Amino acid sequence: MFVFKTPFETTYSNLPSIFFKEQLPTSIRKPELVLFNHDLYRELTDHSIEISNEEIASFLSGNKIPEGAKPIAQAYAGHQFGHFTMLGDGRAILLGEHLSPTHQRFDIQLKGSGTTPYSRRGDGRATLRSMLREYIVSEAIFHLGIPSSRSLAVVKTGEPVYRESTHQGAVLTRTMSSHIRVGTFEFARNFGTIDDLRALTAYTIHRHYPELEEWPHPALGLLETVMKKQLDLIVSWMRVGFIHGVMNTDNTGLAGETYDYGPCAFMNGYHPGTVFSSIDRDGRYAFGNQPSIIHWNMYALANALLPLFDDDAQKAMQKGQSILDAFEKDFKDAYQNMMAHKIGFSSSSTEINELVDQLLQIMQSENMDYTNTFRGLLEEQSLSTLRSVIPDWWRKREELLSYYNISNEEAKAEMQKVNPAFIPRNHVVEFVLDIAESGNLQPLQDLLNAVKTPYIPQLNHPSWNFSPENHDKEYVTFCGT
Repeated sequence: MFVFKTPFETTYSNLPSIFFKEQLPTSIRKPELVLFNHDLYRELTDHSIEISNEEIASFLSGNKIPEGAKPIAQAYAGHQFGHFTMLGDGRAILLGEHLSPTHQRFDIQLKGSGTTPYSRRGDGRATLRSMLREYIVSEAIFHLGIPSSRSLAVVKTGEPVYRESTHQGAVLTRTMSSHIRVGTFEFARNFGTIDDLRALTAYTIHRHYPELEEWPHPALGLLETVMKKQLDLIVSWMRVGFIHGVMNTDNTGLAGETYDYGPCAFMNGYHPGTVFSSIDRDGRYAFGNQPSIIHWNMYALANALLPLFDDDAQKAMQKGQSILDAFEKDFKDAYQNMMAHKIGFSSSSTEINELVDQLLQIMQSENMDYTNTFRGLLEEQSLSTLRSVIPDWWRKREELLSYYNISNEEAKAEMQKVNPAFIPRNHVVEFVLDIAESGNLQPLQDLLNAVKTPYIPQLNHPSWNFSPENHDKEYVTFCGT
């Protein structure tokens, strides 16, 4: 009996055949379970796992196919660093869709499961290191309270994967609300018919936003709703100093979740131009550019949906533009309110916005840690240090708190909710991955336990709460997923 006990569904395969290819995973010689997410499994199934690790590994490596599954590789296109190209699942296969006890629908996808008709270069496999990294960071983002894909399992393949050197291979089981992307709509617009585009739009609305089915213009409602979802997502990333690293349109989901954890990283020393990705040579996806990039991606979605806005091309453009024009103000309002919370206020104002800007300027000029500076505003052991570094700013903040009749306790309560005490810092992630590749999973398990409670300081490994002296300035991430 398969891990999930209930048969899979495959509603995505009811779309026109242009959107997918049936594809079985490539079997592997020696599947071995490395990690299994028992917490996620209980959320998905409402019970504990009852089969052996060997059976789990067999199913979640792709060697056995679960009941009801109709494995497919999905077609999509995308703008990668601004350049449009045909893409598709080149090393991932969607097993099917699982309904949770609360009737939420989740895609169950195997990543690193072999070549597909959409494979461009490479072998369709993934490295153990990159799959463990996705497991860590996706769990961290989820427990920070940010919408995210999650990792159910990592299975070693027992086979080598060749990149710049030889690596251990692995398959990751990823769960998401769906894998429908902006790039899926770009694919429909550029390589399909208008009927294909209509079918994809209707399916997406029915699956994710059924309330839009009653709207006079559902396609416009879809653009507006997705833009709001993505706007909120980017605000959440910036709240915790997260840099996705590769915000291509094929990595922008219609459900508003974070996914494709390739060259992602958390910022240590504050600087809006922070980039860690080895392939982002011009800083397109730098920390401070993420809002403008998601706005750009929403333009790509609007362009794909354009024929559904109005039969008259000019009117269609005007309708789409009216929605896109709201982004700048809506994002500014959401971002400023979020930053107001980070320094202890319940909402933003002109004076509070200026106070935030002043703090960010000080943090940048003094190379101050993003996470620990904001967290230090509510932790007694850090207050004296911060007061000495930013005395004028501190005085202005206290005056504003008094003006708005906010007590220190109320301010701390606001900050406690939005300022993490712990993030998976880059040097810690690399350390536990190094150890894990040698066969010792204990440090990795310790880190996974730590990311479950990000708003509580990490006491078991206190050094993990701090960035290196140079704030990882030389650190580089690679798109190895």
